[in-house]
Amino acid sequence: MARQKEVFNGVEWKIRVADGSSETLVPEAGLASRLWLGVKNMIGGLVLKVWRFLEKAWDLGVDDPRKVIHCLKVGIALTVVSLFYYTRPLYEGVGGNAMWAIMTVVVVFENTVGATIAKCLNRVFGTLLAGFLALGVHWIASQSGEKLEPLIAGASLFLLASAATFSRFIPTVKARFDYGALIFILTFSLVTVSGYRVDKLFNMAHQRISTIVIGTSLCILVSMLIRPIWAGKDLYNLIIRNMDKLANSIDGSVAEYFNRSGGLTDCEEEAQKVFLGYKCVLNTKATEESMANFARWEPAHGRFNFRHPWKQYLKVGAAVRRCAYCIEALNACINSENQAPEFIKKLLGNTCLRVSSNSSSVVKELAKIIKTMKKSSTIDLLVEEMNAAVKELKDDLKSLSLSEAGTSENKRTEKISSKPAAAIPLMGMISMASFASFQIEIASRIESIVEAVEELANLAEFEHPEKNKQNQANIKVAANEQNDEETKV
Repeated sequence: MARQKEVFNGVEWKIRVADGSSETLVPEAGLASRLWLGVKNMIGGLVLKVWRFLEKAWDLGVDDPRKVIHCLKVGIALTVVSLFYYTRPLYEGVGGNAMWAIMTVVVVFENTVGATIAKCLNRVFGTLLAGFLALGVHWIASQSGEKLEPLIAGASLFLLASAATFSRFIPTVKARFDYGALIFILTFSLVTVSGYRVDKLFNMAHQRISTIVIGTSLCILVSMLIRPIWAGKDLYNLIIRNMDKLANSIDGSVAEYFNRSGGLTDCEEEAQKVFLGYKCVLNTKATEESMANFARWEPAHGRFNFRHPWKQYLKVGAAVRRCAYCIEALNACINSENQAPEFIKKLLGNTCLRVSSNSSSVVKELAKIIKTMKKSSTIDLLVEEMNAAVKELKDDLKSLSLSEAGTSENKRTEKISSKPAAAIPLMGMISMASFASFQIEIASRIESIVEAVEELANLAEFEHPEKNKQNQANIKVAANEQNDEETKV
């Protein structure tokens, strides 16, 4: 049954349904109302997306202020180089090719000093080489007559462009000179093709090379003088962070494994998150290689000399990743459905914890060596302690026989299970033996990290601890002698 009820500006219709309640009938909106509602929702959604984007941009700038500084540096470089276009004397001095300087700043200015220098030098030398070759080809072609001139220019363009493109597939060229090869192809093509119709080719090439040199020089100066970001220092810090994460993951993974069943140790709540830090180590290979490549272009800065062995950092990072892969296998043991029984964990738990503690101590000491750039006098002792703990773990594995495990487990499971008693200890022994063997493998791979760090210390000429102590002793003796002389006076 329907009834009508007058409201403020219209009629409200209601119907009574079967259960006795009533429902209001809402009239369908018109076309204009639906369009307005759609436009309103679209604008609201767009504003919401823009607001979320601004929030993410703000968080990005807060997390890494260096990105904001880089943006400001690019703006400064573009503003300065644009003066060659706005100022009449400078504009006439470069012959109207000031736009090439602006384009150079846009394409070569990178986040780090090494990347900027690499692209600038590649652009300058690629442009110079291509320009000289193109001028030589143009001179030869112009001396050959009108009929042979386009043939010589086209053949040289085909051969040199093909050879330069093929060189970009060579790994060593691609790693360091890929951008230079690209600029060579571009410049040689432009000069060769335009030289067929342009009379004053030498003047045009001279002006473009001059503007490119101006743009690259400005980029290098701004990048190095205003809050420089060094690729070598970033690589140095990345290796140290990865080694610290690896050490924490070694401790955390073993603690997590034994805490699953009630615990041999009382671990903090954050331990479950700490031991997952190794996953960040596994994904840094490309970043390390890129940083090492750019670091070789950088001048001496801070504690890093011009010939600093950046390649050795890649060897250290590779050794750290090989160790992190074993921790990935330990994580698989932790999450496995077939866990070792409690009594087997108690037999090997203390030894496994000792191995993990000694292993992480070695890795932390290696990170300290790189961080302080000083050789350690205790690293050999820590490695010996780690090897002694590994030997003890191997002996415990040999002494743990399957029959003894089956006898002990039989007393525990005989009353609560109808399955064969020996099946549980067998799976437990396999799980525990796998976990222990991965720990032994981690210790052996840590020794490769030790060798890589020691080689880095020798190549970079890290300060020897005995020399440091001797210098401190000499300073103290000199200070005491000076005090004695002052007291006598």
